[in-house]
Amino acid sequence: MITGGGTGMGLAIAKEFARLGANVVIASRKAEVLEKAAEEIRQGAAAGAEVAWFPLDVRQPDAVEEVAAKVTERFGFAEILVNNAAGNFVVPASQLSVNGWKSVIDIVLNGTFYCTEAFGRRMIEAKKGSIVNMVATYAWTGGPGTVHSAAAKAGVLSLTQTLAVEWGLHGIRVNAIAPGPIEQTGGAEKLFSVPSVAEAVRKGVPLGRFGRPEEIAWAAAYLVSDYAAYVNGACIVADGGAWLNEGFVRLFES
Repeated sequence: MITGGGTGMGLAIAKEFARLGANVVIASRKAEVLEKAAEEIRQGAAAGAEVAWFPLDVRQPDAVEEVAAKVTERFGFAEILVNNAAGNFVVPASQLSVNGWKSVIDIVLNGTFYCTEAFGRRMIEAKKGSIVNMVATYAWTGGPGTVHSAAAKAGVLSLTQTLAVEWGLHGIRVNAIAPGPIEQTGGAEKLFSVPSVAEAVRKGVPLGRFGRPEEIAWAAAYLVSDYAAYVNGACIVADGGAWLNEGFVRLFES
C-alpha cells in the first residue's frame, strides 16, 4: 500500500515493488492520476503482480479505514505500507496562515498516523509487516520557510521511532527515508522551476546533482526486504550529502 502513489517518488516506489513481484495498491486524491499511474506500473510489473488503486484523502480517518478494509478484502492484508502522501510550500513562518499550517500538519502528520493505525492494526493481527515513512532532513536540522513541514516531518520521524519500539514486539518494522532534492517530483517542480534556484540547490549537493525517484524507490525496496530484517527505527538519508553541506541554508541566504 503506497499513499501518494500516483506521481513522483510514490509512483517510482510502486513501479519498483511491482517489478520485484509485489501486489501493489496506490492511493491519492485524484482518480484520473491513479488510473494512468496504474497502467504505467502494470507495464513493468513482474508476471502475476496485481495493481490496484483507490482514491483517498489521508486527512479523513473514516476514508482511510474504508480503503484499508477494501485492500484487506482483496489481498488478505497489506504487509507493506509506504506513507508518501505529502503537502508542502515554502513560506516564511511570519507569513504562514493558520489554514496553511493546519493543511500541511493534517496531510503529513495526521494522514501518516491515520494510515499507520488502520493498516498497522491488521499487521499486528498477522504479527508481521513493514512500514516506511517519508520524512525530510530539516525535521532535525530545521530549515527556513519550512516551519509547517518541518514540524510535521519531525512528528512523523518521532512516530516512526516510537512505533518501531512498540510494534517491534509484534514483528513489525517501522523505518523512514529522508529524500533530498529529487527531480520529476511535485516538490521539485514548485521549488526549482527557476533555473537559478535549481542551480543553487544542485551546487549545494556534494554529489553535484539532483536525485532520481527510482533511487528513493531502491531505498524503500531495501527497507521492506529481508536484507533489512534487523533494521528497525532507522532513517535512511538519500540526499547526496546535501544536509551535511548545508546546501539549503545557503540557498535561502542567497
